[in-house]
Amino acid sequence: MLIDDHYSYKPSSRDLLIRKFLSPQATQFYADILMLIVGYVAYYYIKFGTGWFYSVANPDLLIPMVILLVYWLILFWFSGLYKNWYIRSPFDEFFLVLRVTFFGSFIVFFLVLLDSNRSPRMVFLVYFAIITISIAIGRLSSRKIQKKIRKKGIYTIPSIIVGTIEKANEFIDKTRISRAWGYKAIGIILTDTSDENKNVEPNEPVLGYIDNLHIILDRVLPTELLITVDSPKRSTLVNIANECAEKNIIVKIVPDLYDIFTGLVRTLPIYGIPLIEINTQLLKPWEMVIKRFIDIVMSLLVLILGMPLWVIIAIAIKVESHGPVFYKQERVGKDGQPFVIYKFRSMIQDAQKNGSIWTTVNDPRVTKIGYFIRKTHIDEFPQFLNVLKGEMSLVGPRPEQTVIVNKYSSIVTYYKRRHVVKPGITGWWQVNYVVYEESVEEIESRLKDDFYYIENMSLKLDLEIIIRTVILMFRMHGQS
Repeated sequence: MLIDDHYSYKPSSRDLLIRKFLSPQATQFYADILMLIVGYVAYYYIKFGTGWFYSVANPDLLIPMVILLVYWLILFWFSGLYKNWYIRSPFDEFFLVLRVTFFGSFIVFFLVLLDSNRSPRMVFLVYFAIITISIAIGRLSSRKIQKKIRKKGIYTIPSIIVGTIEKANEFIDKTRISRAWGYKAIGIILTDTSDENKNVEPNEPVLGYIDNLHIILDRVLPTELLITVDSPKRSTLVNIANECAEKNIIVKIVPDLYDIFTGLVRTLPIYGIPLIEINTQLLKPWEMVIKRFIDIVMSLLVLILGMPLWVIIAIAIKVESHGPVFYKQERVGKDGQPFVIYKFRSMIQDAQKNGSIWTTVNDPRVTKIGYFIRKTHIDEFPQFLNVLKGEMSLVGPRPEQTVIVNKYSSIVTYYKRRHVVKPGITGWWQVNYVVYEESVEEIESRLKDDFYYIENMSLKLDLEIIIRTVILMFRMHGQS
């Protein structure tokens, strides 16, 4: 057996189109549109065509139907109903649909459907029942359709198997029997160097060893990575999860490994498939929208209401030392994208030409006004412009300089995982540190706090961090 280090896989344009327009989320979306239209037409006929309910006049059919269609699709998206259906069993999905349609029908009933009807409760029940049954039938049908197109090989999930030859072959054989899973194995990554000398023929090309995972993933970019190892090292699993999170590759493991990951990340059982998905993105769609809304509102309030203070600080900076008011520097943001960060200048001009990249304790390059604005974190306030532009969030891992990212990405293999979310003005690490100096130990300590935030992201945690930050500002907690 030889390792094929020249093998590469790139999906064709046809495969990408099929993956986009025939994905589980897409088929759910199509089914919802169809059944929402059918459901509204049925409701319209029952309410206005049967004579069972009192009505002054028959309203227009098309305009209310379009408005309600958009309303329901937005509500379903906010509620997380367009997540991959493998994450939920049909029963779990039905009860989620039941909750969402009840809430949505309740809102519609009071804002749209409540008129001079003499039996409003019955109208509500009829509308709720029709919408719920329609959506449930549509989503069950979309599951059936999705399974059929997977069985026929129309829709496939390119996957890499990680483990020993025996374990990988075993799983590949299962995927070939259970074609409805949709998996298309495109290669194997070995975790044991002794496997190469065994007389076991792999069912798919062997791409290399786990130590070269980042190189292999650049050459063969799968949709999912499946771990079949019996008892892997915890560090190996963490490195796999971090590397794949950077490249938006879904990681799934066999159930026997669940205990290893307990406490590390939240997991979701995959219905009908003996796998568990590692889910490192925990915010629901509606939470992401609210988080962005809060970012915009808070940024506008701080920038507008604080304008008199910003003018005073700008004048003080110019009076004390030569140079610009604002300090601009390239930092690395979400998905490794560079952006220019803004700060009030707190050091002498061209400070980094004569000193370290990071500020040290009692750094002589810090000016007098700089000492104050750094202690109170006021130097960070121009970054609300970055938040408005969508480059940063109020809360998230601190964005680092490109040179720091390049340096420590080669030393700490999982460093880049902190870039799976937007960087923040403040974060979990910022509200917990005392003083810091640049070192590998400091970086590893900071990463623990960054990953804690990423793995436990919630609006509640964001609120806690913001409150802690405000308290620390009054305590003059910043380093100068």
